[in-house]
Amino acid sequence: MMKKLKYILPLLAVIGITACQKDLLSALPTTDIPDTKAFDTPDRIASQAAGLYSVLKHGKFMGGKVLIANEVRGEDYTNERSNNVTLFATWKMVATGESQEVKEIWSQGYKTINSVNVFLAGMNAKGTSVAGKEASDSYIGEAKFIRGLSYFQLLQLYARPYINGAGNQPGLILYWEPHTVAGVYTRARSTVAESYSQIIRDLDSSETLLPKEAATATRANAFSAIALKTRVYLYMGMWDKVITEANKLVPATAPFESDAGYQLESNLRTVFSGKYTGEEAIFTLPNSEATNDFPGTQTQMAYYFNPAPLGGNREYNLRPEGIIGDAFWKATDTRRKLITTASGKNYMNKYISPDPYTDYIQVIRYAEILLNLAEARVRSTNALDPQAIALLNAVHGRSDATTIFTAASFDSPQDLINTILKEKHIELLGEGFRAMELTRLGLTIPTKSSIIPPTTPTTNNYVWPISSDELVYNKGCKDNY
Repeated sequence: MMKKLKYILPLLAVIGITACQKDLLSALPTTDIPDTKAFDTPDRIASQAAGLYSVLKHGKFMGGKVLIANEVRGEDYTNERSNNVTLFATWKMVATGESQEVKEIWSQGYKTINSVNVFLAGMNAKGTSVAGKEASDSYIGEAKFIRGLSYFQLLQLYARPYINGAGNQPGLILYWEPHTVAGVYTRARSTVAESYSQIIRDLDSSETLLPKEAATATRANAFSAIALKTRVYLYMGMWDKVITEANKLVPATAPFESDAGYQLESNLRTVFSGKYTGEEAIFTLPNSEATNDFPGTQTQMAYYFNPAPLGGNREYNLRPEGIIGDAFWKATDTRRKLITTASGKNYMNKYISPDPYTDYIQVIRYAEILLNLAEARVRSTNALDPQAIALLNAVHGRSDATTIFTAASFDSPQDLINTILKEKHIELLGEGFRAMELTRLGLTIPTKSSIIPPTTPTTNNYVWPISSDELVYNKGCKDNY
């Protein structure tokens, strides 16, 4: 009897990912339709394309742990629970290849990548002729966007930043072919530069294939690919390319309401109201209790960052010595309303849903793109660039109308850059950026406890080691140290 299609994609992903999943490679699917039939009808193909997002947004990847890891590796949080299941080792900067989060994120990231590769192979062999060109282009574009995003996120944790040797350090293991049967998938790591090149190829192709319309923020479109490219090029230090991509979305003058339909909300709380897909959301991962589609408690944002009165488990509170203690962040700035106090401690409460934690994850929003462009313009011109200042004012002024920056506000272009970086730190707090924003610039990760020294770019723990599972089964893969 034919089974429900919704099970096929996760099971295909489990059948073969990388060498680190050999314990799963021999598993025989019992609740899916045969993979030989998976591309037989347009409906089945559409379901598989939608299923790619479910693999991406798993709580052990983009639905939670990747973002949390990048936050707690930074200097803004104090750990309260000393629980290694909830990233205590990551917070202490002592995660090893055996650490649960190092293994889980690597595994789920490559599971997502393999899901894309399985899907693309099926589309190439049969699916495109069944679905038709227009639908197929869109599905393939979405798949490549998901693969590019997945490689980018893995790269920030498991490899040295591009600034370290212009990308000549070991990067990721790159797979384009699907793994659907048991086998030996030995492959060496590509360089960081080669890994970034693959990401850009995927996103360039996505931009070409996907429609230039923002029908919904929960599915990728051409603008999603463009927006993500501004982030990727920023992390490569290619300022001119950041500007080129951002100019496709951002008008030259304030109020920077994009022809693509994006603009800043008047109140940031609107963006973090649980299930936001409005005009500031460029790419969002939705969660739903009705469809039993949400991360588990120990992988979800509100569980980690909210105190018990707000439905969380108070795993991490905000350090007074972190960004919340910076005088630049005025007490009257409305973004401080996204911080709550309980038992004398401060907690970030952008994520408001109690158990079962169904907040949508804002992966890319318009405010980030404005600040990416602002930074790139100053670095490119080495001047107090007027557009960069206007972009800074747009984001900052949304939450603090009492401060208006002018060229006279800054002593130098570097002073303006520092202000943009601080603005980004405040604006994106709790959204999964902090540690990778430090590492992309080759900056020291500051101390966050008397027992945790600063982490300099030359220390081993500046980036994560490779998952020990990968090293056991893939003899072509070398660790970071």
